Amino acid sequence: MATPPTWVLAIIYWLHMLATVAWVGSLAAISILILPASKRTLNLTDQLSFISTLQKRLEPIAWFSISLLIVTGLIQMSTSPHYDGFLSISTQWSLAILTKHVLGIIMIVVSAIQTWEVIPAIHRILMKKENANPDELARLQRREIILLRANLIVSVLILGATAVARVS
Repeated sequence: MATPPTWVLAIIYWLHMLATVAWVGSLAAISILILPASKRTLNLTDQLSFISTLQKRLEPIAWFSISLLIVTGLIQMSTSPHYDGFLSISTQWSLAILTKHVLGIIMIVVSAIQTWEVIPAIHRILMKKENANPDELARLQRREIILLRANLIVSVLILGATAVARVS
């Protein structure tokens, strides 16, 4: 692939960083700030309703960020002088990038479980109002928290792999 002009690469890097900040920032804000505050101030049903509503608002941002990260990341990788082939682990850079991509796939899977399994299950239970099973609500809340925190931890590891690649 021919190297794009510098200004195009600058936009690609900027979009990649913007998508990273949007996705990882929202994970950090929810996990570190919003979940603890909602747990201290809201009852279980209201917590789940709030988090479910918040997640529905953030899902399009997250999935758009994921798409943008994939596209811009592939362009960055293909224009890098360090790139020496798909699944190559011949250098520290290629091993870091492969690690980053494996972790990214894990994040996508975790996000998919949240989007298409956990959040809809919360919605279904919340729609029952009076018949909502508190044990089921608590189980879903724990699962949502675990998934959010897992994605936050994986995102921190991805940033670490990125740092290793940058110094290689």
